[in-house]
Amino acid sequence: MELVLRAIGIYFVLILLFRLLGTRSMSDLSAFDFILFLIVSEAIQNALVDDDKSVVMGMAVILTFVMMDLGLSILKRRYRFIEKIAEGVPVILVDNGKLVEEHLRKSRITHSDILQAARSSQGLENIGQIKYAVLETTGNISIIPVEPNVEEMLDRRIESALKRLGKAGN
Repeated sequence: MELVLRAIGIYFVLILLFRLLGTRSMSDLSAFDFILFLIVSEAIQNALVDDDKSVVMGMAVILTFVMMDLGLSILKRRYRFIEKIAEGVPVILVDNGKLVEEHLRKSRITHSDILQAARSSQGLENIGQIKYAVLETTGNISIIPVEPNVEEMLDRRIESALKRLGKAGN
């Protein structure tokens, strides 16, 4: 029974730890983050199984974690506030081409992170081309580009065509 209580305690500590550390997808982990995960996993393993390294003990730990995850997913589906606590909410990083500095600071996202996401997902080159950049709960940054003003674009093309026609008529 002590093992199950330890596993439950560690499960909640890990959820709290990862919520405090912020949202990042596994592909965005730095070498330091990855090493930290390895150290944490080793420490957790030692805290859970102590001196008993039997298969039964390992299965009990795995089963406890799976049941905790299943229980949390049921609670998240039933109560939206639990989902917000466990998963977080999307955060707007760029609003109509302007960086939301407070959100960047709280999320520990840099200007470069946003530009990298904009280049890789939309082929955009600068912040002015971004209508919205949203840090999703998965840690990915979604980019919504600025829609070109179709009327202005058509007016410029018509003016350009009329100028060419005027030059061709002379």
